[in-house]
Amino acid sequence: MARSRASRPPQEKHVANPSNVLLVQIDSSEPSALRGALEREGFLVVARSTIREALSCLAAEKFVALICDLHLPAAGDGFTLVNAMRHFHPDAITVIMSNYPALRESVSALLPQADEILVTPIPPQEVVTRLKDRLRDPKHQAFRVQEPVATILEKHASSTIREWLTRVNGNRELNHLTISDEARTGHLTTLLNELVQRLRTPHQNEGRASLSKAAAAHGKVRSQQEYTAAMLVEESRILQVCIFKTLRTNLNAVDLALVLTDVMTIADEVDSQLKQTMVSFSDQQGRREAVA
Repeated sequence: MARSRASRPPQEKHVANPSNVLLVQIDSSEPSALRGALEREGFLVVARSTIREALSCLAAEKFVALICDLHLPAAGDGFTLVNAMRHFHPDAITVIMSNYPALRESVSALLPQADEILVTPIPPQEVVTRLKDRLRDPKHQAFRVQEPVATILEKHASSTIREWLTRVNGNRELNHLTISDEARTGHLTTLLNELVQRLRTPHQNEGRASLSKAAAAHGKVRSQQEYTAAMLVEESRILQVCIFKTLRTNLNAVDLALVLTDVMTIADEVDSQLKQTMVSFSDQQGRREAVA
C-alpha cells in the first residue's frame, strides 16, 4: 500500500495541472495532427482559427506556450499574436510556423520575440519535441524594446529633415531655385509634428485627415518662392521616401503589430497635406495673376 500511495502524487499533479498550449491555425476547425501530438504528450490544447478568438483567449487564460501560423490569414497576424503573448504571458514559449522557407532568416530578424521559427511542412512530433526542449530550458530570444512608429518619427525628425534636404539639393527639378536651407525646410518640422499627432490618435475615420494650417501656409510661401505645382508634388514624394527610410533604418525598434496600419496613415496624412498645400498654392497664384 505504501508503494502505491507514493506513486500517486506525480500522476495526480500531471492531471490537475495540465500545460495549456494555445494553437492557432487557419484550418483548426477540425483536430489537426499537431494538436493530437501535443495532447498525447499531456498538453491541454486550446485550438483557435482566428486572431480575434486567439487574443480573447490570451487575455482570459494562462498559457505556457503559443504555436501559431505566420499568416492568419494576413501576414501580420502572427506578429500580433507573438507580441500579445509577450504582453500577457512574458514567460511563455512562442513558436511561429511558416510554409515560406526563404522567410525563415528574415522573419527571425524581424521577430526576435519568437523563440522558434519553424518552416512547414514539419512532422508534428518534431514540433512537440522542440516545444518540450524549450520548456525545459526557457531561454527566450533577446527582447528588443519596441516603440510606436510615432515615437520613432518624432525621435528622428531632425535626421529625416536632413535626409530630405540632401535629396532635394541633389534633385534637378528642385535645386535650380536658389533659396536658403532654412527657407526650403521651414515647413517640415510642423508637418512632421502633425503626422506624429495623427499617428497617436486612435485609428478612427481613416481617410479623414485634419485641416493643416502649416500645409496651407506652405503653399503660400512656395508660391512666393516661384515654385511650380510639379515641384510641390516632387518635394512631397521625397518627404514620404525619407519618412519610410527612417522607419527602415530603425526597423528593429518598430512595433510590427501596428506598422502596416501606420504606413497607411502616413501615406494618407502626407497626401492630405500635399492637397491642402496645392489648394493654397493655387489660390495664391490666382491672386498674383489677378493683381498682375
